[in-house]
This record gives sequence, C-alpha cells and structure tokens, in this order.
Amino acid sequence: MKTVIISNRLPVKIIENNNEYTFIPSEGGLATGLGDVYKNGNSIWIGWPGIEVPEERQQEVIDKLSKLNLYPVFLTQDEINLYYEGFSNEVLWPVFHYLVTYAHYEQSYWDCYKSVNKKFAKAALKVLSDKDKIWIQDYQLLLLPGILRNKLAQSTIGFFQHIPFPSYEIFRLIPWRDELLNGMLGADLIGFHTYDDVRHFLSTTTRLLPVNSSANILSSNDRQIVVEAFPMGIDFDKFSNLTSKDEVRKEIEDFRAGKENMKVILSIDRLDYSKGILERLKAIELLLQLHPEYIGKFELYMIVVPSRDTVPQYRDLRDHIDQFVGNLNARYRSVNWIPINYFYRSFPIEILSALYATADICLVTPMRDGMNLVSKEYVASRNNNDGVLILSEMAGASKELTDAVIVNPNNLGDIMEAIVVALKMPLEEQQTRMKAMREVVEKFNVKHWVNNFILRLNEVKDSQNSLLTKHAVNLINENITKQYNETSSRVLFLDYDGTLVDFAGNIDDASPDEELYSLLEKLTADDSNKVVIISGRRNETLENWFGHLKVDLIAEHGAWQKAYGDKWNCLPLLTDQWKQEMKSILETYTDRTPGSFIEEKSYSLVWHYRKADEGLGDLRANEIVSHLKILAADKGLQLMPGNKVIEFKNMEVNKGKAALNWLYNKNPDFILALGDDHTDEDIFKALPNNAFTIKVGNNISEAKYYLNDYKEVRKLLWSLADSVVK
Repeated sequence: MKTVIISNRLPVKIIENNNEYTFIPSEGGLATGLGDVYKNGNSIWIGWPGIEVPEERQQEVIDKLSKLNLYPVFLTQDEINLYYEGFSNEVLWPVFHYLVTYAHYEQSYWDCYKSVNKKFAKAALKVLSDKDKIWIQDYQLLLLPGILRNKLAQSTIGFFQHIPFPSYEIFRLIPWRDELLNGMLGADLIGFHTYDDVRHFLSTTTRLLPVNSSANILSSNDRQIVVEAFPMGIDFDKFSNLTSKDEVRKEIEDFRAGKENMKVILSIDRLDYSKGILERLKAIELLLQLHPEYIGKFELYMIVVPSRDTVPQYRDLRDHIDQFVGNLNARYRSVNWIPINYFYRSFPIEILSALYATADICLVTPMRDGMNLVSKEYVASRNNNDGVLILSEMAGASKELTDAVIVNPNNLGDIMEAIVVALKMPLEEQQTRMKAMREVVEKFNVKHWVNNFILRLNEVKDSQNSLLTKHAVNLINENITKQYNETSSRVLFLDYDGTLVDFAGNIDDASPDEELYSLLEKLTADDSNKVVIISGRRNETLENWFGHLKVDLIAEHGAWQKAYGDKWNCLPLLTDQWKQEMKSILETYTDRTPGSFIEEKSYSLVWHYRKADEGLGDLRANEIVSHLKILAADKGLQLMPGNKVIEFKNMEVNKGKAALNWLYNKNPDFILALGDDHTDEDIFKALPNNAFTIKVGNNISEAKYYLNDYKEVRKLLWSLADSVVK
C-alpha cells in the first residue's frame, strides 16, 4: 500500500534549457508539508509539471520524474486556458471567495474541467491500486474523488480544499453545482481550513443533494463521508531558523540602516482581488488624513507578486494599485520619506525572511482567504517575540491567531484604527501577544496538519470497514438465513415508517403497497413465524392497514397492543391529562414554522417538521427540545427526537418494554427486530443477546447490524420468506 498525492501542480518547477529538462523543488507550504509523505517508500505525487511537453518527449519526463517519486499529467495549453484559467479561476475562485460578479459560467470551461479531471484520473489509475491511500488537493480537482471512487470502489480517498467554501446561497449560483458536490462526495474524508467552511459544505450538500447529515458525517450511496476542519500550518522551524543565516542577517542589517526611528509595516500578497490590497491602501490614506502626526513616522513595504495580469480583472487591479500608490506617494512624500514602498515582483525567501524579521507590523487583510500563511510566516520569524500582526477576520488564520489585532477588511476605519493601535502598542503587550501566537504556530505546524489528516483518514476508513461488517446485506445468505432455516419458533418485530415503507411528506401517504402485503402474507403463511408490527402509529391506523392480516400489532410505541384475532388492549394507568398543556405550547411553534403540524395520539403528541424548510425545521426542533425537556420530565413524559419528528409520550410507554411484554411466557428460538429511529433503540437494548437486531440507516446504534433503507429491509425479508427448506 502506498500514499498517492494528487494536485494540480507537481511540487517541482520544470525548466527547459538547451533542449534539456531540469527540475527545481518548489518552496510552497504544500510541497514542504507533504515532502516527507511522497519522498518516502513507494509513495508518489501526481500533477501537472507546469509546461506543455511535446508528445515525443513525454516518456523522457516520466522517467526523470519517477526518480523523484513524481508522476506527470500532461496538459495542453488549451486545457490550461479552459480548465485552470477558465473554470478553476473564473468560476470557482470568484464564487468561493464571494465575488460572484467576476464569475463567467462558460460551458466550454465546464466541459474542459470535466475532461481534465478525467485525464488526471486516467493518469492516476496507471499507478493506483484498490489498497492505496489517495489524498487529492484543492478546487481544481473537485470531480476527481468521484471519478476514482467509481473506478476503485474500496479505495481510501481524502480530499482537502485550500480555499474557502461559500455559503449555500452563493454556491448554488454555479450551474454545475450538483456534479461538483457529487464529485467531492467520492472522498471518505473531506477537509477544510475552518469549521465555517465545514458548516457551509454540510448545509449546501444536504440542501442540494439527497444526502443526510448527522453532526459532521454525510450519508450518501451507502457510504459515510466525514467532513472536518484541519487548519494548515507552516514549517515553523524553517522560518524561525532562517533569520540566523548569515545571508539573512546581512539583509536585516542593510534594511534597518537609517530606519532606527521608523516603524516598518509589511504586506505581502499575490495579485488578486480577494486580497483586499486597494482597501488596505485606502486605510493608509485615511490614516495620513486623520492622523497627520504619523506622517514621516512609518513606511509601508508592500510586495505584490504578479499573477494572471493578462486577465482583464487582474490587469485592471494592477493598474488601480499603480495609480493609487503613485497618487498617495506624490501627495505625502518628502525629500527624506516615502509612505509606500511598492514592489510588483517576487523575492527569494531570504529577502522575505529579512522583511518578516524587520517589520514592526505585518498587515494581512484579505477580503476572503482560506488560511493565509503569510501571517504565520511572520509570526514564526519573530524570534524576539515582538511585532504586531494585524489580521483580517475573513482569513482562516484568524480562528487560530486570536492574539493578533483582528479587523474587518471592509471597514477602512477599523483597519486604520488597528494600525494606530499597532504603532502605539507597548513592547510588553507585543511580546505577550506574539509569544502566544508563536506557540500556536509552532505546535500546529504543517507536519501536524499532514499527520492529523492522514490519521483521521485512516480512522474514517476503519470506521467504514467496521460498518461494512455490520451491513446485514452481506449476511443474508449466511448467518441470518442459516439460523432462520434451522429454527421452528420465530418472531419478527418490524417497525413501520422508514423500515417497511419509505417516509412521506404527508404521513397519510405512507400506506402499505401491494408488495408489502404480499411479503407479510408470505411470512405469516409459515406457521413457524409470528410477525409483530410495532410502530408509533395510532392503533386505528394500524388496524385499518393490517387488521386483516395474521399479524400482531403494537401501536403508539406500546401504549396499545393487539394479538391476532383479539381486541386492542391499552396499558393500564396511563393518563392523557398532560396533553392539552403540551399541545398549546407546541401550537406556538407550529404557528411559527410553516409546513409543520401536530399529530395527536391517545397517549402521545408528535410534532412533525418533514415538510418545513430544512434549516427552519431543525432550528425549531432544537428550540422545542431545549424549551420543553424539563417540563416533559416533570410531567413524567419522555421527549424523543426522531426522523423529522419530536414525540412526547408517557414514560411507561416504551417499545422495548412492549416487546418484552409480548415475549413473556414465549420462548422463540429466532428473534429478528428491525427499526430505523430513536424509539427502536429501546427494542435493540431490551432483546436477548442471541436476537438479530438491525438498524435501518447506517448511523450509531445498539443494533448488531444495519441496512441502508426500506428496500434492503424488504430484500432481506423476501430472502427469508423464500429460503425455508421444506
């Protein structure tokens, strides 16, 4: 088994010189963090080498890269234009950064994005096996997990997105939204930088696709997908140690010469409209206007790394920055002072290290950012524990670096005031803040990020495998059927809604169909079988649906019971005096929740919200539980959240007690119980250890096995009914 990393770019730069290809390692955070993974053993990293390679020379590149544990995906310039520059950066990037007006929903972009994701899959399949661990990186490859899942059903797949994930209202603007989500759901573990992104993804997926969620777990196509936050770190030791190198120390000395009384502010960004560069400049202008006492007291060193400046929006942004810096410097500069030192270029890491170590203030104010590692690199470089970090609340790093001066990047006054605070901040406060941030950055470094993700991926896969062993479908023709055939006194406890039939928005629409009647008739035709339908439904409803069949009925979770051929009996000493008060309270929630309604039974009340707007229904359900749990307990009631329902019933009423009551003085040698919700857990816990208990739905349960839905339940019951050896 090997670990296979797949990303848009390989962690090397390929250079052609004198018709010879050479490879230079990348210095990016991802390449550094995953270096130990792909360089060890037989692991491998798959990605685009960065240039278009002629077909006749592709094998040469494959051979050279294989020595570095790398495998290339060759892309044409047209594919780069449409898949990367087009769909990835003109659809996904602006939408995911909440700048939807910049998005261009071109069909040609989408077509190419799909074909390139398939090309990545084709390349990966040449080196992959079912047992390999696959870790896919970022938004350029959202479809890849799903494509690989279809080819390698049992493989272990992790996916990590390095940019933000937007809210449902934003994401749903993308025309191909369902395909993108289904692609991501091919992974076993989906990671984001922050819990906000996790929350947005869970909400978006459950609202756009027919999937269910429980906490941070999605259930889709018989699989559980875990979604979690893994804040990415940096190589702390690398940046901390750089400042002691001779080359860097010399740069620091040269840079500081003549600036002993000058406060240095640093900002480093790639050219992008999500980085808040113009807003930052406007905040500096506001500072000079409102606080003229700081004229000549500070200098901003602003580095903007060129990026996609052939694209109109980026070219316009660059031109605006040029113009703004020029105008500001022209207005405020003096013979000996210039407010903004602007560099439209990249610098080697040694120069950046010197700037990090020198700057009194680091200004990081993106409008939206997945993490932002510049802030962490600055903190790691401050070995004297001094300096002030001003950080946008819209950057993922703000969730960890809470001792930074946090600002709203849209509020120019907020940024300006933060700069004033930073300029005045006493050394003691600087050191208190910086020390705390350095501890965070050192502990949660990039290796910690890698190890956490890989460890969680292993745990998720182990959990899935343990669920597979509980999946009763795999045991139909084995243990369950074998014991069924070897026994002569059997009882089958069957829940109704969600177990024998699917749920319906209108509860009266979930009546039995002809196939279910045929199934029950075949089961009850065998004199060795006793079928007990045990449901939360009213006794009148069960009588109407099943009174003509040779089955025993337990209604309202055990409040009413009826043996075949007998009359209905009610549990003694039950009271319904509490119902009116509880009903009047529930009606206030119903009035505020369109689509919800109250179902009244003899000794219970049920608040249904299956037809309500999902978010609103869940919110109201939580309010009801919080508001009424103490009152319910005081009245001797049990409050039971279920599948889009909340039920209040007498404490004495319990499916487990009802099942044990039915079993009294009977000694069946085969017991099977099937149910789908919280109330059925009482049966699973109450039945003897040799009973076969099966939960419908693959969430945590006391049951020994699970089935995914009512269709699998019927398949199992048909198998049993048809399997009896005569």
